[in-house]
Amino acid sequence: MRWVVLVHQDNPLPGLNLQQLDQIFSATRRCGENTPINRWGELGLQGSWQQRALQRFGRNSASGTYGYFKLRALCGGDFMARVNELPGSASVVQAVAGSLNGIGYASIGFRASGVRLLPLAETGDRFIEPSETNVRNGSYPLARYLYIYINKAPNQPLEPLTAAFLDRVLSAQGQDLVNHDGYLPLPPDTLRKTRTLLGLD
Repeated sequence: MRWVVLVHQDNPLPGLNLQQLDQIFSATRRCGENTPINRWGELGLQGSWQQRALQRFGRNSASGTYGYFKLRALCGGDFMARVNELPGSASVVQAVAGSLNGIGYASIGFRASGVRLLPLAETGDRFIEPSETNVRNGSYPLARYLYIYINKAPNQPLEPLTAAFLDRVLSAQGQDLVNHDGYLPLPPDTLRKTRTLLGLD
């Protein structure tokens, strides 16, 4: 799963690091810098962008995306009140696409238009694109696996409905559906090992 930072498609910002994300979205700024970032000029943009105020969008507190972003990008700090909380990643994308000054964060399990996905860096300005390769090799800083949890008695086979569901999810067709929705399918070796571990082969 990739979490991305989005800006309007016309925004020329080259990228951000995690400390800057904390300065943009956090009220408590626990990642090391005390100064908030409120204008695009504070991120180096010139001309008509320099005095424009950032318009922040994010997920609501019931979302796993909210929790992960808070932990990873805000060093566990609190979101500022000026972040417009929205119910889903698609809503964040739509809001950022509709606001020239918009910046937001969302999960990448969707297809996006009207926005640009910003490259990110842990620190400094060696920005890394949120590509499949960079997520898989661990260089993109906002990525993690999504898990399916099942209730299975030890030393017992899977219940038939659970087995059928997992067989579908872990099939070539199931992984194609995952990919179609914008998520990354499991690597082939992980897929084989998981199917074997669950007794699906």
